[in-house]
Amino acid sequence: MRGPARQLEPVNEKYLKGFKKDCQIRKITTFEHYAMTVARFMRWLEDRHISILKVGKKELKDYLHHLAVEKGLIYKTVARDFAGLNAFYGYLEEDELIEKNPIPQFKRRNLRSYKADSESQERQIITIEDAARLVGSVLETQDRAIILMLLKTGVRNHELCDLDVIDIDLPALKLNVKPTPKRSNCELYFDLECAEAIKRWLEVRSTRKGARGSSLFLTTRGNRITKFQVQRLVAKHAARVMLHNPESKRLKDRFTPHCCRHFFTTCLVQSGMPRDFVKELRGDSRHEAIDIYNHIDKKELRESYLANIPQLGI
Repeated sequence: MRGPARQLEPVNEKYLKGFKKDCQIRKITTFEHYAMTVARFMRWLEDRHISILKVGKKELKDYLHHLAVEKGLIYKTVARDFAGLNAFYGYLEEDELIEKNPIPQFKRRNLRSYKADSESQERQIITIEDAARLVGSVLETQDRAIILMLLKTGVRNHELCDLDVIDIDLPALKLNVKPTPKRSNCELYFDLECAEAIKRWLEVRSTRKGARGSSLFLTTRGNRITKFQVQRLVAKHAARVMLHNPESKRLKDRFTPHCCRHFFTTCLVQSGMPRDFVKELRGDSRHEAIDIYNHIDKKELRESYLANIPQLGI
C-alpha cells in the first residue's frame, strides 16, 4: 500500500500553492490533478538537487525517460502529466519567475515519437463474460453505475464526468452529453440493466454531500468527480477480477475507461449493427461531406441499440 506523499521543500511548496491559486482564479477544473502531477515532478527534481526554475531540455528528457521507460506509463498518461507541467510553467512565466516556458517546444519535439510507439500497441478488448464479471464484483453503488454507463453507452471519460442529473432521462432510457469538438451526436441510450444501476445511484446520491448540486457523479467531498478519479476506480475494480495489471508495461494488460469504449464498439460491430449507426452512437466527429448529410432516424437508432447492446445478466 502506498504511503503518504513526502513533504516538498518550502520553496517548492510555495510555488505549488501559487500555482493552485492561479488555476482556481482561471477556473481550470483539472487543477487538483495538475497539482499532483507537478508535486511528483518537484520531488523527482529534489532527489536530483535540481531547481524547479532551472529545468531545461536535458531534465525534461530524463523525466520523460523516467515516466515512459522506468515506470512504463502509456502515452496518454505521460501526455496528461506534461499538460500539467505546461500549465505550471506557463504560470511561472506569467509571474516572471522564469524567462520562457520550456514545455511546448519539448512536447512538439519529443512526445510525438513516443505517441507513435505507444499507439502501435494493442489495447485490451474484454469479452461479455469479462464485463459481467467486472460489474458483478462492484458493490459500491456509484462505481457500479459509472462502470455500467461506460460499458453500455461508450461515453468518453470526460463526457461522463461532465454529466449532470438533468442530463439523464430514465423513462426514455437516454442521456445527453455536453457538446464538444470531438462529439457529433449528443443523444445516447442505455438499457434496463444500466437504468437500474443509475436509479439506485440517484437514490443513494440524494443522501450524499453535494446532493443539491448539479453533478451526476460526486466525490466524497460532494464535488464533481474527475477523470483521474474515474480512471482510478475503474482500474481498482478491474484489478480485482484480473483484468488490469498496474505493474505491466504492455497496454493490453491494462484496463482503463477507454477499454469500455472499445468493448462498446466491438460488441455493436460484431452484432451486425450498420457502421453508420455505430459511428453515430460513438459520437465520432463527421469528417466527410457525406457524413454531414447522412441524417439517421433517432427512433430507428434507439431500437437498433436496444436490440444489439449485450446483456450482462447482472
